[in-house]
Amino acid sequence: MTVETRVRRASWVSVLQRQGAAVALVLMVAVAWFSFPRFGSPDNLRDIALQSAFLAVIALGMTFVIITGGIDLSVGSVYALGGVLAAYGSQWGFLAALLLPLAVCGAIGLLNGLLVARTGMAPFIVTLATLLFARGLLLAITSEGATTYRIADDSAFLELGRGTLLGFGYPVFVALALCVAGGVLLRRTAFGQSVFAVGGAEHSALLMGLPVARTKVLVYVMSGLLSGLAGAMTAAYLQSGVTVIGVGLELDAIAAVVIGGTLLTGGMGTVLGTVIGVALRTVIQNVINQIGTLDSNYQSVVSGAFLLVVVVLQRSLAKDPDRR
Repeated sequence: MTVETRVRRASWVSVLQRQGAAVALVLMVAVAWFSFPRFGSPDNLRDIALQSAFLAVIALGMTFVIITGGIDLSVGSVYALGGVLAAYGSQWGFLAALLLPLAVCGAIGLLNGLLVARTGMAPFIVTLATLLFARGLLLAITSEGATTYRIADDSAFLELGRGTLLGFGYPVFVALALCVAGGVLLRRTAFGQSVFAVGGAEHSALLMGLPVARTKVLVYVMSGLLSGLAGAMTAAYLQSGVTVIGVGLELDAIAAVVIGGTLLTGGMGTVLGTVIGVALRTVIQNVINQIGTLDSNYQSVVSGAFLLVVVVLQRSLAKDPDRR
C-alpha cells in the first residue's frame, strides 16, 4: 500500500470515526421515518426535541468534565435536587425558583471541583459521594419523598418549562443556546484550550503554566449549574418537584457524550458530537415506543445493545486499518 493510499484511507477512517454517531442518527431517522407513519409527524418531532433538551443541558456540562479526563456521577441526583428546589422556591417568585437550584447545585459542583483539583482525589469517588449527598439532601427536604412541592398555576416560572416558540418548548431553545455558547467556549477561547490540554496531558499543561486546578474546578461548577438548570426546567414542565427522577441519568449523559465522540480518557471531544449523541438516544427510545410491543425492561436492553454497537464501531474505525 502506497503512502498516499494510507493517508487517504486514514483520512476517511478519521472522518467516519468522528462522525459515526451522526451517520447512525441519519440512518436511524431514515428507517423510522419510512417504517412508522407517526414518527415524522410534527407533534412527535416536537416531543423528541423537548425530551432531548433536558438531557442535552446535562450532557453539555458532562462533555467539559470528560474532556478534562474526569467524570461526574452526581448529575442525576443534582438534577432531581434542582427540580425540587425550583418548585420549593417558586412560592417566592420566578427569580427564587431559578436562583435557588442554581446556587445549591453550583455549590455542589464547586465542592466536586475543589476535592478533585485540590486534593487529587479520584473524580469517581468524589462525585459518587456527592451523588449520595445530593440524593440525601433531596430526601431530607421532601420528608423522605412524602412531600411534593407544586408550582402554583399562576406562577410565571411555569413558562420556562411550558412556554412555546414556533411550536417548540422554551427548553429546546435554552438547550440550543447553551450548546452553541458551549461550543464557542470550548473551541474559541483560552479556557477551552485549557480544557483540552488538561485532558490530553495534564503534566504538560502544568509545565506550560496553564491553570490546571482552576480549569478542573470550573468544569465541575459548570456541570453542577447545568444539572440544576435542567432540573429547574423539568420542574417547570411537570409543575412540581418530582423526587424520583434522575436515577441513572448520569449514565445516560455519559453514554451520550461518549457516543458523540468524546474520549473517556480525556483530551478529545465536541459539543456538536454530544448533541448528536443525545439526539440518537432519544430517537432510539422513541422508535422503541413506536414499536409498542416491548415493555420498559426490554426497552433498556435494546437501547443498551444498540448503543454498545455504535461505540464498538467507532472504536473499530479509530484503529489503524493496516492492523485489521
